[in-house]
Amino acid sequence: MRPSRPAPPPLTVLGIESSCDETAAAVVRVDGVVLAERVHSQIALHAPFGGVVPEVAARDHLRMVAPLVTQTLADAGMALAQLDAIAVTYRPGLLGALLVGVQMAKGLAWAADKPLLGVDHLVGHLLSVFLRREGEAPATITFPFIGLLVSGGHTSLYRCDGPVPTHIRELGGTRDDAVGEAYDKVAKLLGLGYPGGPAVDRLAASGDVTRARLSLRLPMMQKGSLEMSFSGIKSAVARHVRGPDGPRNKRDVADVCALFQQVVVRTLVLKTLRAAAQEKLTRVVVAGGVAANSALRFEMRRACKRSALSVVVPPLNSCTDNAAMIAYAGVQKLLAGGQDPLSLAAHTKTELPPVTRKGRGRRR
Repeated sequence: MRPSRPAPPPLTVLGIESSCDETAAAVVRVDGVVLAERVHSQIALHAPFGGVVPEVAARDHLRMVAPLVTQTLADAGMALAQLDAIAVTYRPGLLGALLVGVQMAKGLAWAADKPLLGVDHLVGHLLSVFLRREGEAPATITFPFIGLLVSGGHTSLYRCDGPVPTHIRELGGTRDDAVGEAYDKVAKLLGLGYPGGPAVDRLAASGDVTRARLSLRLPMMQKGSLEMSFSGIKSAVARHVRGPDGPRNKRDVADVCALFQQVVVRTLVLKTLRAAAQEKLTRVVVAGGVAANSALRFEMRRACKRSALSVVVPPLNSCTDNAAMIAYAGVQKLLAGGQDPLSLAAHTKTELPPVTRKGRGRRR
């Protein structure tokens, strides 16, 4: 009897992320287990400017990407030759920032003769729920599900029937500001600095919506619509801050934060529940940087429980930009037979077709 051959090692992919203001690298297995990861944040670089400066971001990515990849491979105890492929965020994002990661991935793929896998950043976020780090249980979510993707640059609802872009369909999105963008602008109006989202979230916990001397309505609540708008809320806060009843002390600021956050979170929760009902799905995933918001996590879980929906929100380190989600999305692309040429180009727009038209006009 011939001895049985040992099973081949599971597919393992290196992921590289540089779409905005985090440089990241990670090594991830096909089952979502994160073997090693590193993230370098640029918050301190951009804070003096009150937002991300594209040229500064690109230069810092260029400085950090090679050392991060080297350190991550060492952490995983793997050589480049042991990997099955190289995955990289190639869209959407800041063009200069994306180019740094894409060129690094191309060089590694060429040098090691490994498949190159271009990953859409939004797909990475939607699949981040399948990541598993040390001490974490395997993901309990299965396809299909409604994905609410909320971040600094994107706010959309998706029907996710599988792990590749052709299985993901936008149901509705914001017509103007993304949620994270609205948080940052409100924080700037209130003098809370950058990044604004965490600051507003912290202050909102101590605020009282009944004391806030302004009125905010839930936007775009017409029957059946899955579209959203957050610029009006931001503008209302701006008028209040500059008006005679504007905040005079820290307590007033906290009250404004509490009301702003309440309206935003209620909007996101109600739209998500509406999407689940329309698509007749019982599973919900919340992903993206704003998924780290404490109120959103709490209210979404409570609302889904009341509606007999199961909801999964990734751990905080899977919500913010990371390379583990890019590596995992790359694995899924590889399994589906996908691979990109070394001529892969960076793009500022997502490959997921939008259904929501930006700006004013007739609503869906």
